[in-house]
Amino acid sequence: MDTQRAVRARGLTKCFGDVVALDGVDLDLAPGQIHGVAGPNGAGKTTLLGLLLGLTVADKGELTVLGRRVGRARPAPRGVAGFVDGPGLYPSLTARKNLAALAALRGQDVSGGRIGAALAEVGLTEVADDRVRGFSLGMRQRLGLAAALLIQPRLLVLDEPSNGLDPAGKQQVHAVLRGLADTGTTIVLSSHRMDDLEALCSEVVILATGRVRFAGPLGKLATDQRELEYRLLTSDPDTARRVAGETEGVRPVAGTGAWRGTQALLVRALAPAVEGLVAALVAAGVGVREVAPVVSPLEAAFLALTEEPETDQQETDQQGTVRQEGDR
Repeated sequence: MDTQRAVRARGLTKCFGDVVALDGVDLDLAPGQIHGVAGPNGAGKTTLLGLLLGLTVADKGELTVLGRRVGRARPAPRGVAGFVDGPGLYPSLTARKNLAALAALRGQDVSGGRIGAALAEVGLTEVADDRVRGFSLGMRQRLGLAAALLIQPRLLVLDEPSNGLDPAGKQQVHAVLRGLADTGTTIVLSSHRMDDLEALCSEVVILATGRVRFAGPLGKLATDQRELEYRLLTSDPDTARRVAGETEGVRPVAGTGAWRGTQALLVRALAPAVEGLVAALVAAGVGVREVAPVVSPLEAAFLALTEEPETDQQETDQQGTVRQEGDR
């Protein structure tokens, strides 16, 4: 039994005909955390989530979920819940009856009070007795989450859970997920929304062409030595541009743009150089109102890691560093 990791994968490979969906994936996911999965279309995200849920099995490799080895003739253990490609719901049934039917399919005996509590947790109490065929995409996503909550999951796997959610719905779902993680549930979610991953996840896995290009804490990506474009709002844009041009390691980007009613200075630099620029601006008597990356560190890393050419001699380990095949 592996009690230190909620998920442990070694060499997971899955093919669909001639298409290699996952190619030797290694993963270690700690319990009680929210892990994000990101990657371009066709990177293997859905396949990975399907393996965790027991919807499919790997052709090669080993997968341990909640301390139990899973694979052919070894189904996913109890306590795993979630959905891929959207939740499976019955359009002709109400939200309340959908949860009762899904619980019955799992062999669960759940009370009406427990169903009502799950609906309340995701903000669907007022539509509990409405037929699902009239639900928006966001409402269906929340109902799928409510169905997963009924089993009090130890591992919750979600595919694009923020799809179709308005700001209030997203805030509510995020609060539910944080609350689950705080009580020990491990959550794995995929999303194309970098802002959602940054808001929720302590760790992230970036896939490209079926391989892990990075797996580790978000902070590791933020501190990577990678230049980003930063937007600065100051009290004196002209002086700020002059000071930026004189600061080592900082390159002003041609042109300025209006941002929140004022002129923004755009520079390209490493994070330490931006800190030096802020200090130089303050010393020059320029007020710094805001400093922010134009593209978030996660999005910048995502683009860099998924666009760079792959070679057969390199792979990414669990800390996000690149090592040679011969070093295994």
